[in-house]
Amino acid sequence: MTAQDQTPARIEDYALIGNCVTAALVGRDGSIDWLPLPRFDSAACFAALLGTSEHGRWLIAPAEPVKSVRRHYRGDTMIVETQFTCDSGVVTLIDFMPQPRHGAVDVMRIVRGDRGTVPMKLEAAFRFDYGSIVPWVRRRSYGIRAVAGPEAVLLRTPIELTGRDRTTVGAFSIRAGEVVTCTLTWCRSYDHEPVALDAVAALHDTEAFWRRWSARYAPKARGEWHDAVLRSLLTLKALTYVPTGGIVAAATTSLPERIGSSRNWDYRYCWLRDATFTLLAFIISGYVEEAKAWREWLLRAVAGAPADMQIMYGIGGERRLTECEVPWLPGYAGSRPVRIGNAAHQQRQIDIYGEVMDAFYTARMHGAAREDDAERVQQELLNYLESHWQKPDSGIWEGRGGEQRNTHSAVMAWVAFDRAVRSAERFHLKGPSKRWAAVRDQIHREVCARGIDPDRGVFVQQFGGKALDAALLRVPLVGFLPPDDPRVIRTMNAVAQELTYDGLVRRYLPDEAPDGLSGSEGTFLICSFWLADNFALAGRRGEARALFERLLALRNDVGLLAEEYDPRAKRLLGNFPQAFSHVGLINTAHYLTLQKEPAERRAVG
Repeated sequence: MTAQDQTPARIEDYALIGNCVTAALVGRDGSIDWLPLPRFDSAACFAALLGTSEHGRWLIAPAEPVKSVRRHYRGDTMIVETQFTCDSGVVTLIDFMPQPRHGAVDVMRIVRGDRGTVPMKLEAAFRFDYGSIVPWVRRRSYGIRAVAGPEAVLLRTPIELTGRDRTTVGAFSIRAGEVVTCTLTWCRSYDHEPVALDAVAALHDTEAFWRRWSARYAPKARGEWHDAVLRSLLTLKALTYVPTGGIVAAATTSLPERIGSSRNWDYRYCWLRDATFTLLAFIISGYVEEAKAWREWLLRAVAGAPADMQIMYGIGGERRLTECEVPWLPGYAGSRPVRIGNAAHQQRQIDIYGEVMDAFYTARMHGAAREDDAERVQQELLNYLESHWQKPDSGIWEGRGGEQRNTHSAVMAWVAFDRAVRSAERFHLKGPSKRWAAVRDQIHREVCARGIDPDRGVFVQQFGGKALDAALLRVPLVGFLPPDDPRVIRTMNAVAQELTYDGLVRRYLPDEAPDGLSGSEGTFLICSFWLADNFALAGRRGEARALFERLLALRNDVGLLAEEYDPRAKRLLGNFPQAFSHVGLINTAHYLTLQKEPAERRAVG
């Protein structure tokens, strides 16, 4: 079978490992198929996820047929253990990434013999720049060194390695009680080689790091779905770029929203909207330090004129996220094009002002210290929004088919002024609070007059339109209207009846997509969580629990969710793992467990 004939693993076949600087995806077959180095948004050294093994991967697996595979995270950590059972015995592969050190990023793989003697194979195809560059590979006493331009990777292992067809290969056997280690280290090619780490000590230190972090999960937030919530929190932490506090929307680029489609986007950046949702999930779970770090990232990122505020930034706060296509990658399961960068950073999305103001307000409600810079930023943003909230925008779904007056955007503009008024009342935020209140009331009137279909009495995607939009499920969650308002109830029922497929929620109907692209997509998981929240607020807790349990069942075997799910093909779709989806899980679980309002609505209290 040629590389081009390879059938890609399903998205749910991958597990995430990370070090809060970058992350890798490890398949059930023992292959690392995705690894950007040295940051989340860097070019990938292994890009087989979006192509074939020829575009880079690192496989360690039994060299004989595998009868069964079982895997799990080691306790409350991001260390993955994959156990292979073969006729000759049982072997476990332990994958993890130690915390980064100066000038180096490490990926460690420990092979442990559990029973019998299992023949094993190692195949490493190093490819820099998303599979386009085959590096210069040289043998070293510790293994090999691969160099291409400014980058180098070192593979340290006692396994005897050789080259074959531009791939480094090795064969060995592992007996019960034996351990074989492999360490991949990224560094600059012109720097001194980093010292070797002791793999066993690094495993101990990495486990201790994640267990310390998990132990901070607020006891009062624990409940019926404790394990699922904590796994989602760990995933969000792994998507956090610790040096700056920025939080990426997902670890990948260009995993399709529909197999074979062109709905393929780069999510390795920090959306203000997504990061704010994540911030709120951290806060209600007791992780105030992460919330503070994100607020500081935000203040740095948005520095400058309010008119220049972007909807997303790089993980360091970078503004230029130029989108381009990578023609040499065939895409996941042939889904082209593969995109790097994201042109949506140039869009106007009015809703982000509400998200940011809500986040600042919530941080204060949970004890975050006041900062003069934060207050100045808020006042500048409100001054700008006051004269721009009536403008058309691209909306929460980042439509590329032209700007419209999106109802959800107007609702979130209301949130911005509502939280400003509340901040003035509770925390003495300086500013024209009476004028803010007047603008808030004006927005409310306009949304109720133009954002509701007069014939059906339901909220619609755009002013004066007829199309439903699952984003309008947020109307009661942010406190725009009470959950028992007839317009809210009718909207909830309409979404449940008309936008669901096999009980899961789509963002909109396929022929009403605002992105200018034709064709259907999967059900959008965050929208299904919002529907569960709406059911609960409406007193339909049985339906809320049933939907939530259904969503939990969509997680893969290690508890991860992508952006979307295809009920027909019964598979995850979209970038993976997706912060938005895990935030939805956390919010709904907290609400159903503690009988509290979801994280979005709690800001109104």
